[in-house]
Amino acid sequence: MLRVGLTGGMGSGKSMVAARLAQCGAATIDSDRIAREVVEPGTDGLRAVTDEFGEKMLTADGTLDRSALAARVFGDAEARGRLNAIVHPLVASRSADLVAAAPAEAIVVQDIPLLVEVGMAARFPLVIVVHADAAVRLRRLLKQRGMAASDAETRLAAQATDEQRHAAADVWLDNSGSRDRTFAAVDRLWTQRLVPFEDNLRHRRRAPRTVVPTVVAPDPSWPQQAQRVTARIAAVAGRRAQRIDHIGSTAVPGLDAKDVLDVQVVVADLEVAKRLAEGLSAVGLVKLAGRWRDNAMDGTTADKAYATNADPARPVNCHIRPADSPFWRETLLLRDWLRAHPDGIREYAELKYRLAAQRWDSIDAYATAKSPFVAGALDRAQRWAARTGWLVV
Repeated sequence: MLRVGLTGGMGSGKSMVAARLAQCGAATIDSDRIAREVVEPGTDGLRAVTDEFGEKMLTADGTLDRSALAARVFGDAEARGRLNAIVHPLVASRSADLVAAAPAEAIVVQDIPLLVEVGMAARFPLVIVVHADAAVRLRRLLKQRGMAASDAETRLAAQATDEQRHAAADVWLDNSGSRDRTFAAVDRLWTQRLVPFEDNLRHRRRAPRTVVPTVVAPDPSWPQQAQRVTARIAAVAGRRAQRIDHIGSTAVPGLDAKDVLDVQVVVADLEVAKRLAEGLSAVGLVKLAGRWRDNAMDGTTADKAYATNADPARPVNCHIRPADSPFWRETLLLRDWLRAHPDGIREYAELKYRLAAQRWDSIDAYATAKSPFVAGALDRAQRWAARTGWLVV
């Protein structure tokens, strides 16, 4: 099963995208619909709302007056928080029941308007944000929903900003244009990413990667992408993770690299590392079988656990190292030394391009060919650390 979070601002066209995904074959869960169900007459939810906001929130027939409630909370963040504290747990419980009832091979799309606002993004292996320009959203609310301009503007202002949604989005689906263009983008997303992602995840299989190393210019979004990965790992690891860091070349600003995010998790011991690697399937990473170890040039080795991406569109290497392994500290030291030394960045990038131009049987062979540079850089980094007082923070 693959769980997908779907969100977007009011008027973005999120419901239209959800309907298209359902046509493709997704099992969709509409949080707005559930939110209405949990406050229907006779429910504990409705009683809690009236206890909190008064009987004036009811219509003459005893149903919830949604217009009155919206007018009460959308301009008042504190009141909106009290309402969310009532409704969200009820919606979450019902949603969990529906997810549990879905088939093992399902792609479950949870349509959650406030996914970003309530900090739920890290619970999903993939988040889709449906976007439309603010002016387009406002026009849709006025024309399609008949809302007053002041009401629409107040509601839009109460939601997450585009920057906040960008930070949560694995897929940014622009719906500012035509319906046909949006549907074509959804269809491609379904066939090229969601279907293979689910299949890989269900079979605990890493997504295929090319054996040809391709070095690209640094992507300024790499740190933000890594932050989404680390947040997901943290959601699973909890207190087992002593630290989680973005490491490797994509963690060094200005360094050309393969478009692969490396993340390191430090845990108490190897058994904890193995169990955590198994559990990361909940957020889209799969444990690779076999024995994994780090190897130093002097012959020193240390075991670790290793998980990688089931998502075909975002390569990730997750190295889970025991706290007594020396390699986790060295990994952070090398990263920080490179960050502080532009000459080292240039030297490393030049080596990457020279090696990438050669023929390789595997990515592992390419990585091994870089080992002499890494060992030499670590020697320089150790001297730099002693001179500057560098510490792991």
